Amino acid sequence: MKLNLEFVNKIPKLGKDNEIILLKDKKIEKNHLKPLIKKIISNKLFTEKNFFINNIDNKSYIFVNCLKSKSSLDFEKLGSELYIFLKNNNIENSFLNANSSFITNIQLEKFIHGAQLKSYNFDTYKSDKSKNVIVNLSIVGPKFKNSNSLRNKLNSLKEGVFLTRDLVSEPGNILHPDEYAKRITKLRKFGLKVTVYDQKKLKKLGMNALLGVGQGSIRGSYLVTIEWNGAKNKSKPLGFVGKGVCFDTGGYSLKPAKFMEDMTYDMAGSATVVGLMKTLALRKSKINAVGVVGLVENMVSGNAQRPGDIVKSYSGKTIEVLNTDAEGRLVLADALTFTEEKFKPQFIVDLATLTGAIIVSLGSEYAGLFSNNDKLSKQLIDAGESVEEKLWRMPLNENFDKLINSKNADMQNINYVGGAGSTTAAQFLQRFIINKTPWAHLDIAGMAFSKYGGALNSGGATGYGVRLLNKLIEDNYE
Repeated sequence: MKLNLEFVNKIPKLGKDNEIILLKDKKIEKNHLKPLIKKIISNKLFTEKNFFINNIDNKSYIFVNCLKSKSSLDFEKLGSELYIFLKNNNIENSFLNANSSFITNIQLEKFIHGAQLKSYNFDTYKSDKSKNVIVNLSIVGPKFKNSNSLRNKLNSLKEGVFLTRDLVSEPGNILHPDEYAKRITKLRKFGLKVTVYDQKKLKKLGMNALLGVGQGSIRGSYLVTIEWNGAKNKSKPLGFVGKGVCFDTGGYSLKPAKFMEDMTYDMAGSATVVGLMKTLALRKSKINAVGVVGLVENMVSGNAQRPGDIVKSYSGKTIEVLNTDAEGRLVLADALTFTEEKFKPQFIVDLATLTGAIIVSLGSEYAGLFSNNDKLSKQLIDAGESVEEKLWRMPLNENFDKLINSKNADMQNINYVGGAGSTTAAQFLQRFIINKTPWAHLDIAGMAFSKYGGALNSGGATGYGVRLLNKLIEDNYE
């Protein structure tokens, strides 16, 4: 089911459509429903559930319990629950009464935003579209204008989240690196500067770590930069880097067949960066930012990288590739150094579905945070709590370096000692932050895709990270 929104001045007198009323206060406004509302509240009918339906004069009223909702996030979650309630009860047409003096416009906007986020559905490849029932929700109230600055911001955020979810949901035969790079160039129409570095340019730059991952594929390998210049001054940009492995077989260190189909989402870190940059452009953010994504396909062929190969990275450091399935860190290694050197950002945040070990550690409730900077870490954690895209800080320490030191090169891409898989991966990445730029690595392997869905997303691609990073920017850099 899809959600269709419209804004109207009043509810038609005729018709059997449902009217939704948000109850935010135990004080009852004067209207013909006052006795019923009073009864609902006094009898504590909301104790077990947040929604209550009652029929009066051949019309259905859906009462929504907002009594316990206080924060913006509470209202977003409640809006999400409303969408599920309407969907599960096959309620196709309803009017949300926005005239209540107990509900602020901000609370209403967040409520609607939550419903929209929850309504996402990826049905691009469904041949029978007739089964897609539309949930029509009309927002009623003269003071609730068709457009305002908050709604425009929230719609921009929704567009970024939905783009991220769309990209992660695409199958590998459609969204290979060639196609992905083309789609990113379409963001130029929103005022973003997009530069595509193809294999020829990457080879000239010396990005052999990234190129080595993609050399077994018939598809190209790319580094794409996306720049937004929204500040009036020439301040240093905020840097965001994403891993974009469009499909990951593991290479010659081949993954098991079971669940390999899920490796279409091994580009989720890059999708978050792309979605974030679209959001910043749509809402005309007053900051400078750059997104950098490395796009490759990790395949098996006669030309694929072998375990034991040694490559020279963009930084000049050499890497012994002991496991071709530890490929994301090779892509990020070149992307991180390039971002730091070319753009000299205030900070760099990279995102990647990097390790299965982070899922063992944190499951699907927290992403792993690794950083060389306490201030940036706190800003990220606080932003994550605000939008419920939570982070848990994990350790980095020079003592872990001995696990990735190589006898044959400057470093190796895994440790054979075992344990600390996520930390040693982050420790590896930190070696490519050359000039001590504040940096944070977000391992989102457990968060980018959900089998069962979350508070604000349906099952499948979650769009994790767009809301988090947007909040980071809003609270600290705008």
